[in-house]
Amino acid sequence: MDYCGIQVNNPFFLAPMAGVTDAPFRALCEENGASLTYTEMVSAKALVYHDKKTADLLRLDADRRPCIAQIFGHEPDVMAEAARLALEISGAEGIDINMGCPVSKVVGNGDGSALMRDPAQAAAIVTAVKKAVPVPVTVKFRKGFEANSDTCASFARVLEDAGADGLCVHGRTRAQMYSGQSDRRAAAEVKAAVRVPVVASGDLFTPRQCLDTMAETGVDFVMIARGAQGNPFIFDDCLRAQAGETPVRRRPEDVVDAILRQAEALCAQKGETRAMIEFRKHGLWYMARFSGVRTLKVRMSGVTRLTELQAICRELTQYRLKEVTRDE
Repeated sequence: MDYCGIQVNNPFFLAPMAGVTDAPFRALCEENGASLTYTEMVSAKALVYHDKKTADLLRLDADRRPCIAQIFGHEPDVMAEAARLALEISGAEGIDINMGCPVSKVVGNGDGSALMRDPAQAAAIVTAVKKAVPVPVTVKFRKGFEANSDTCASFARVLEDAGADGLCVHGRTRAQMYSGQSDRRAAAEVKAAVRVPVVASGDLFTPRQCLDTMAETGVDFVMIARGAQGNPFIFDDCLRAQAGETPVRRRPEDVVDAILRQAEALCAQKGETRAMIEFRKHGLWYMARFSGVRTLKVRMSGVTRLTELQAICRELTQYRLKEVTRDE
């Protein structure tokens, strides 16, 4: 199985998420079965201006592959140079262009989903990036920009004509942000409109939702985002469900082990002080799986030392995991 010439083992991808898909989290998801991961979204301008923190987000472990580097911006020449630099720094298997981010500070600069309002500019970016790098170039975008808009199919054709090797569509408009429901029909429309591989994203929290999305839309792959937050096990669950097996029932010790492994790897990468601040949100996502841990959540939200986290984890093993509430 391959995605735009990139060899993958299954159709379940980990989505790029700013501030979330750092190297330790990507590693856990890959170990659990994610066949393709993405770096955090990085600014093209920051890369071109040689910002060290931005470049650090793109450094990949040689044994954690395949991985695609995602960049955002709106100027074709800057995006082309950023793509070249991103590939040079990361050695990634591909470059993904973000045309779906709905955050105001991104859209306000003409980046992210703002490009859905300017297909000609979006096409120029794809063409420029394609000329700049020798690896597959893919694009992630949304159902549309305005509320109730549905321009994804026509936008997809523009991107394909410009040279995009693969496309991912999130079934919400920019106006929806992350509210309401993701519309699976958007993925079906894009799949019917283009010849390149198509990935569906949005509201993929369970194996059943992932498998149903592929069956109902005909897309080639699915990209899991919030469904993986605090739950890197979802990829293993998807693989088991695809094979007709029952997903493993996780134990508190399994979740605690994931917490500690991710946190310790983050400390090794970024230093304890910065790592603990960045890990707090991950810790709270993991803890959402437990019942009756309100006091421990308060402690997690202010953790500053690895020893504090380890103490919380020792106590967590005494609590039970919640029953699955979403449809399996």
